[in-house]
Amino acid sequence: MLTLGIETSCDETGIALYDSERGLLADALYSQIELHAEYGGVVPELASRDHIRKTLPLIDQVLEEAGCSKRDIDGIAYTSGPGLVGALMVGAMIGRSLAFSLGVPAIGVHHMEGHLLAPMLEAAPPSFPFIALLVSGGHTQLVRVDAIGEYRLLGESLDDAAGEAFDKAAKMLGLPYPGGPQVALLAEKGNAGRFIFPRPMVKHPGLDFSFSGLKTFTLNTVQQHSDESGKVDDQTKADIAQAFQQAVVETLVIKCKRALKQESLSQLVMAGGVSANRQLQKSLEIALDKLGGRVFYARQKFCTDNGAMIAYAGCQRLLAGQNEGLTVTAVPRWPMDQLPPLINNC
Repeated sequence: MLTLGIETSCDETGIALYDSERGLLADALYSQIELHAEYGGVVPELASRDHIRKTLPLIDQVLEEAGCSKRDIDGIAYTSGPGLVGALMVGAMIGRSLAFSLGVPAIGVHHMEGHLLAPMLEAAPPSFPFIALLVSGGHTQLVRVDAIGEYRLLGESLDDAAGEAFDKAAKMLGLPYPGGPQVALLAEKGNAGRFIFPRPMVKHPGLDFSFSGLKTFTLNTVQQHSDESGKVDDQTKADIAQAFQQAVVETLVIKCKRALKQESLSQLVMAGGVSANRQLQKSLEIALDKLGGRVFYARQKFCTDNGAMIAYAGCQRLLAGQNEGLTVTAVPRWPMDQLPPLINNC
């Protein structure tokens, strides 16, 4: 089955073609970073307008790169949530309309299920069951995954997500948008040990997270080391970034190890935008190697939002006979455990 994937949940337009027999044929991504940078964050209305301009040209580009035509498409998958409602509606309307015109089935895909399944696009994917760490700007969750569509939430953030905390820390340090990657880059120049930040909730039982206190600790540290004009010297900024990142990474690693032990599993899948963080990847690899386990994550370009993960996830559900009618639905908030299991997992 040749599936067209459309991702428009936030500020990136991702398009891909995935074939159930040949794998990923082509993908393209347009980022709106420059558009939103001057505002310090995503402006929903601007994001929606840019998706309108970019989605159809990217579909044509991907079809050309794959050597396919629209008539070759067997099914269409689009992100229907969670995300910005206006941005979601753009992809959903285009995907549903194109499917209707071609006479093929269409399905709305859960954005985080797409992230969770992105490592399946790699040459050596994980096998079920495994623990998934979903870590992004809007989510920090630990999920037991027994099969596609069979998810059990083990723990989640009670306040800020890890990616959101990264972005807020970046603003405190005066770093440009998007903040998470900027903090990671600056942390490489920091001196370990100058600042020791708390590891929130690691001494509490259970698998929930909390990053709001770490955000406050970061703000207090910045203020304590600001001069009379409110500026912080470059090395101190780097040292704060290093301490902040290390606190987040160690907190995530501790909780992941606890989840694996609790569920008696040895495989961990890390997915979502923050999974692109090199320090987190390295730390989890070291920790799981010591436990005799293994961590899986997508290649760098598929860690963040992309069309390939939507095409893959949608293809699996379409193959199982799942599809949607003509109603177009955008779901800004959508718990993943509400997803139906597949009839036949692929």
